[in-house]
Amino acid sequence: MCGIIGYIGHQQAIPFLLDGLRRLEYRGYDSSGVAVKNGDISVHKKTGKVADLEASLPTKVEGTCGIAHTRWATHGGVTDENAHPHCSADGKIALVHNGIIENARSLRNYLEKEGIKLRSETDSEVLVHMIDREISTGAKPLTAVRRTLKRARGTWGICVVFESHEKIICARNGSPLVIGLGSGENWVASDTLPLQALTQQVIRLEDGDLAEVSVDGIKTSRFDGRTTDSEVTSLDGEWGEAELGDYPHFMLKEIHEQPEALRQCLTGRLDLKNGNARLGGLGLTAKQLQKIPHVRLLGCGTALHASQVGRLVIEQLARVPTVAHVSSEFRHNNPVIETDAIHFAVSQSGETADTLAAVKEIQLKGGEVRGVINVVGSTIARQCGRGCYIHSGPEQSVASTKAFSNMVAALSLFAIQIGRARSLSREKGKHLVKSLQKVPQLVEEYLANQGPIDEVVDLVKDAKSVLFLGRGISAPVAREGALKLMEIAYIPCLAYPAGEMKHGPIALLEEGSPVVVVAPNDSLKEKTVSSIQECRARGAKIILIHEEGDSIAEEADISIPVPATDPMFTPMLTVLPLQLIAYKAALALGCDVDRPRNLAKSVTVE
Repeated sequence: MCGIIGYIGHQQAIPFLLDGLRRLEYRGYDSSGVAVKNGDISVHKKTGKVADLEASLPTKVEGTCGIAHTRWATHGGVTDENAHPHCSADGKIALVHNGIIENARSLRNYLEKEGIKLRSETDSEVLVHMIDREISTGAKPLTAVRRTLKRARGTWGICVVFESHEKIICARNGSPLVIGLGSGENWVASDTLPLQALTQQVIRLEDGDLAEVSVDGIKTSRFDGRTTDSEVTSLDGEWGEAELGDYPHFMLKEIHEQPEALRQCLTGRLDLKNGNARLGGLGLTAKQLQKIPHVRLLGCGTALHASQVGRLVIEQLARVPTVAHVSSEFRHNNPVIETDAIHFAVSQSGETADTLAAVKEIQLKGGEVRGVINVVGSTIARQCGRGCYIHSGPEQSVASTKAFSNMVAALSLFAIQIGRARSLSREKGKHLVKSLQKVPQLVEEYLANQGPIDEVVDLVKDAKSVLFLGRGISAPVAREGALKLMEIAYIPCLAYPAGEMKHGPIALLEEGSPVVVVAPNDSLKEKTVSSIQECRARGAKIILIHEEGDSIAEEADISIPVPATDPMFTPMLTVLPLQLIAYKAALALGCDVDRPRNLAKSVTVE
């Protein structure tokens, strides 16, 4: 969601800026723009893809200092005028901004009363005019930015360039910024991916930090004016550039990367001898695990669905009360925090603003939070301090696939670990660990023989709506399947626990309505069959995901078998056909698979 890249040095800026924007495309955006300083400031911006911006640029855009941005619309429509960068009235200051300025309306009213004519509908533009007014009083760039932000309320990651100064001013509050260090040149970005090919040394700004970035180095300070010594860290090697290889889309590539991603998540964490799991990053002894009164999991979207699976696995194996919360609702409900409880923040990007806000709310009330995160060194990972990385590797497609599987795997590891510290027997633990160890191979086997996915696509691609059903641990899998089909194929979907279908959604069924049912061979299978019969009686077409060789296949109009595993671990297999159905339906409908409309990979606004 919105991306920033900046460069200052001895080389031409525009190649770095355009390449950085392309590497930020995975975040989701609707317009992009650049501002390059060469005497004056040259600004170019355009709706559409980065390729459209590049095609619209003059033959030469020269300058060794510049900033660029991909915008995901929040305030104002998708127009060239609303794209970033935004400029002062005289064009001598340019700014890019990630986040939301909550008091933009009052600042806009103030500026308009002062005779300033704003060119866009955005909240971001008010900042550059406020900075310009401070400059006009004689303030230096850093002071002007600091004074402006003291009048702003909201979240920001901003970069500002000035016609008369050889520096980029950066500030962070709730929206990430990373400074890449070079020799006589430096970069700024909203995440580390654009920096991977440029440098391995970075400074991660914290909330309340400001930075002056020049060719000579970096000077950081705090919002209150105090100078700081920022820590230089090295980028993690696994977050190198992701390439498509022989795959047509990142989503398909990432679906097929799941076996290896799962192996990376599980390696070194399974104790076969003792039937246990090791998540040393949690910093919890067996004695501490015995005393935990309850577990809370927080996530959004796919991470929420993984948390809902995790909730059921933890309760089943450890017999400890567990709840999965919607992060975006959590802190606004004045939650009661028990300081002895364990809380997990689950996020692929580690930058999800709603989940980060929930983490801070828990910490404010004396609780501890562990992260279950993919991106090493991300904001939530650093805010939590402890947790476990899921080791999926880079995930470029907006629709998450392998991160879901690895989140489920990581939470399953925790369930075994806490279970063994409490009431789970060694023999049962050994069975679970052996089963979990085999899951990557089973995923590989399914992906080599996917079943009649194309038949399902023919049934769902023109449907008015698709109903997804599952019971128990399969209910959140059904929700994940519905989310994927909505995200990338734009087909209206509804997901329900199967037993709840008759309490409302059954009214939607008519002759030929597609119903996707997730029904592994577990203790709830017979109950699921009853729900299938209720759907068939209304003329629905049943798309059934089930265990290989199971007689439940007779209930289906289209049957998709997956390899058998322990019932606790079925979500890592039953989700696979759902991912493929969404992918192939999006292709059939001519949708942009990796960059679905209106969506962003890293949602950094609340």
